[in-house]
Amino acid sequence: MASSSNAKHKRIAEEEEEEEEEEEETLEEIEGFDDFTLASSWERFISEIEAICRVWMVDGPKNLVEKGAECLGSQKKLYKVKSEMKHGTKLYSIEYYFCVSNKGKASFWDDDLHDLQLSFGVSDFMVIAPLSASGVVLDAPESTKLLSSVAIALTNCGSNWPAFVPVHDPSRKAYIGIQNLGLIFTRRFDADRIGSQVPIRLMHLEGLYELFISKFALYSVDFSASFFKVQFAMKLTYRSPPYESDDEINSVDPEVNESKGDIVSPNHIKTQWDDDCPWTEWYSAEDPIRGFELVAIWSGRMFESSLEMAELENASSFDAEKWLLCPIIFPFMIDDSTWMFVGFASQIRLLVSALDMSFEAQFLDDFVSVENPASDNSKSSTAIPPPTVLDRVLKEIFHDGGHNSHLVERDNKHSRAIKGAPLESLFAQFCLHSLWFGGCNIRAIASLWIEFVREVRWCWEESQPLPKMPSDSTIDLSACLIHQKLQMLAICIEKKNLSHDTHNSTESVDHTPSGKKVDAEADPFKEPVKNENGSYLRSYCHQDSEPSTSSSFKHHDYSVRSPDLQKVDQVRKGSAGVVGSMMLLHSYQKMHAPYTQDAPIMTEDMHEERLHAVEVFGDAFSFSGQLERDILSSDMSAFKAANPDAVFEDFIRWHSPGDWENDDTDGCAGDGNNWPPRGKLSQRMSEHGNLWRQIWNDSPPLPVLEQKSLLDPIREGEKILHYLETLKPHQLLEQMVCTAFRASADILNQTMYGDFKPMKTRFNQLYITLASTLKPLQANHLREKAELIGDLRRLCLVFEHIEKLLIFAASIHRKLLDVPRLSEAMFSDYFNFYLPKMGTSLESICYDQEFKTKQLVMMHERDAVAILFPPPTANQSWRKVLSMGNLLNGHEPILREIIFSINDRVEDSHYGSSIPMATTEEIQTHRMYIQGTSNDLWVALSVTSWD
Repeated sequence: MASSSNAKHKRIAEEEEEEEEEEEETLEEIEGFDDFTLASSWERFISEIEAICRVWMVDGPKNLVEKGAECLGSQKKLYKVKSEMKHGTKLYSIEYYFCVSNKGKASFWDDDLHDLQLSFGVSDFMVIAPLSASGVVLDAPESTKLLSSVAIALTNCGSNWPAFVPVHDPSRKAYIGIQNLGLIFTRRFDADRIGSQVPIRLMHLEGLYELFISKFALYSVDFSASFFKVQFAMKLTYRSPPYESDDEINSVDPEVNESKGDIVSPNHIKTQWDDDCPWTEWYSAEDPIRGFELVAIWSGRMFESSLEMAELENASSFDAEKWLLCPIIFPFMIDDSTWMFVGFASQIRLLVSALDMSFEAQFLDDFVSVENPASDNSKSSTAIPPPTVLDRVLKEIFHDGGHNSHLVERDNKHSRAIKGAPLESLFAQFCLHSLWFGGCNIRAIASLWIEFVREVRWCWEESQPLPKMPSDSTIDLSACLIHQKLQMLAICIEKKNLSHDTHNSTESVDHTPSGKKVDAEADPFKEPVKNENGSYLRSYCHQDSEPSTSSSFKHHDYSVRSPDLQKVDQVRKGSAGVVGSMMLLHSYQKMHAPYTQDAPIMTEDMHEERLHAVEVFGDAFSFSGQLERDILSSDMSAFKAANPDAVFEDFIRWHSPGDWENDDTDGCAGDGNNWPPRGKLSQRMSEHGNLWRQIWNDSPPLPVLEQKSLLDPIREGEKILHYLETLKPHQLLEQMVCTAFRASADILNQTMYGDFKPMKTRFNQLYITLASTLKPLQANHLREKAELIGDLRRLCLVFEHIEKLLIFAASIHRKLLDVPRLSEAMFSDYFNFYLPKMGTSLESICYDQEFKTKQLVMMHERDAVAILFPPPTANQSWRKVLSMGNLLNGHEPILREIIFSINDRVEDSHYGSSIPMATTEEIQTHRMYIQGTSNDLWVALSVTSWD
């Protein structure tokens, strides 16, 4: 019985336990159900905030970034996500700010910190604000309700994110905030600003220290006599003074000016910063560096009294633990939309637009002519400068300022790959002046070119040398065709002038002075001379023959065994000396090398015409011999005059040794002991009707000085002028674009900017880019016009980026000349900041971010950096009556930032509790961030309390 009753009770107890478990599960399900029919609107608002926060917590920082979180700051550490919600009739936005990676503890003064992070010393945080024009809460109950709602929602989520609500007027930058630090502590935040009439005591460190002490002292004390261990950090920002204005310069030291009378001190002459830069001849660039900001930092100090703070205020900025320097960048260097940069790139862009319009007419006169309707489109938006301006520009172009040729040699090694004119040449100067003439429009360029060609024709007709054009009988085929034509015209002018001179040079070469045993023409050291037509004479010896060195022209070599030596010497003319030991075939005479004319100079288009003619005629050798007939005939005539007894075979042995086959095996064919030389002509020279032999038979024995010049300067000069006068507009503009790019790059390449390796690398790459992009303009067949113009405009953008970087490099180099390490580091920082913008997109790329990268100043560099902050003048210092201390060469900081904080152990203070703690670490009980000047003060306070 007892056993059965026990079993029954046991079964009943198990059933009751099962029912209790089912009831508990049912209660849990009911508790997890949100009955919004009974919840208030405020509870639903809290629930919405909680739901948003839970989503953000589950996603985590990395997923939020992948989902499109907004990046804040240049270092891409801080991000923001945003959501909107409605409570009653108002809309609110809730923003979550978070950091992706924190490598170590962030510095107090990290430039990438958000204002609230810096002010309250927090990392991740939330801000809730109404969606209104002001974005702040103007009603105190509403702000308290918002902050409470966020705090409750974060507590339900188990999050310790601090939350802030902006309050009061937006100009006050006022916030209230709260942060739940677990079950025991709560941290509260408050920030406000005084925008004017800052109390004098709060302008000084002593008063600010006492303000902080008053926030936690439990009784009224004399703070100057009390001691509290307060942690202190301070950041002072100084800004270099602006340049003096003209009025200030004229008003400085009037007594000194009176004592000097009419003498004006050169120090009072206002100059531009880039007066000695290579581009200043063409334009004056805005200084990309408006000044410098110097940050002096004191950190990690402990102070116990206000007297110590007063001593610190009187300390020098040189006592700061750290100096950081940052340049202040002019806006046009960062954002193209705020300022129109004027330089070579901007003007070349206008030149490209002129090239685009140049295809509309066949002749340049069409753009200037009044009757021609083809120029109507260009007239509507362009104008031609007045004649006085035109005359002045022409004088500058044709003025020979005595430029040295070594300036051209300073060009970059890649510069010659660009088919333009050298920098100091006449056409390059025309192109550079055109960039700034009349806004570089097509009509202004056409009018300037027409007058330019008229001036060139005047030089030709008056036989005046072309300025800035060398006449050294060489044509630079790597330059553009117009430059080649002008080079050849300069040579033609010189030859035309020499043709009217006397024949003194002839007498000095062909006649021997009395009393001399050796002919003048046999002098091995005689320089090549010019004939009456201006052609240079040269001594020609084939490389297979013994060279005509000084040892080959010994005077005793003329002692030959010919009985008629005296007769031969009397008729020999135009000899440059003997050719080694070579002897003539039919007379026992040494072979003489004659002076010969240079090959006729030719421009690129003349070479192409000759090659085209050879291709058309087919027989390259035969037609080439006809094309070279005049040259070959001249050489043969000179050889006959220098060697009266010579035969055709002798000429071949001297001129073309490869066509003479020696029969002897001892290699002494030219030795006088083995005369006559044995051998025969090659097969091609032995053929019947050989062209060379025909020319030999027809060529009279004439020395070079008596021959007609191979180049007709009159005919070639007129042909060149005809080319310049009938040049098509697009052909002119194409060569102008190439020359303008090359000349502008060569000018900028002369800039002194120190050893900035990124700048040098980019500039060399610019030359390569210019050469490859401009290559289609050098060909006879052009691509589609729209594609070509688009490429040129993109090239202008690339050029502008490099030009801006170069100007920045020059400015930072000269301002920090005594601290090259600092200047190179700053340029590298700015280069890396600017690098993403250096694309080829025609659209302007604007940046919201500022360049704020600072460089650490070493101790030995501080004196050089302090020079950037010269003592203020009387006109600069009169405004500042009240000083905050910590002056740098008489300049007070433009911004002072201070952080006061105090820590306490939980177990040893009134923050302790009866709850056992696993640790006895310190907590920051009070923290105050102060920012401002003598006219502005912003204070942010955070207090940790035990609830």
